[in-house]
Amino acid sequence: MEESLDQFYLDQAEPHKSCLLALRNLILQSDELLTETRKYGMPCFCYKKKALCYLWKDKKTGEPYILMVEGKRLQHPKLEQGERSRMKIFPVDSSADLPIEEIRTLLEEALQLYQSGSIKVK
Repeated sequence: MEESLDQFYLDQAEPHKSCLLALRNLILQSDELLTETRKYGMPCFCYKKKALCYLWKDKKTGEPYILMVEGKRLQHPKLEQGERSRMKIFPVDSSADLPIEEIRTLLEEALQLYQSGSIKVK
């Protein structure tokens, strides 16, 4: 992991830091072709260099969320569109146990879009 990515996680207060690190591990474990970089100041996870999702935190509550780049194509019931046209977020309560199976299912659904060719990758 590059130094600036390390610093992003290290700069977070608990329990958000632990939650974000756990989310990072879940995302990276979901496919061997996923890589992590930093875009727009956020950790970005790419499938074959095409952005899949980001980790960020709510401005008001500070709670982490997964920002799904192709969220409009995903039908997971906990995804929130808000005022976004393309992306949706999956909010996470950092003081509760992570909904690991829900997150894995969401990531599998998103990865399927990239692997099937619905989303063009390099």
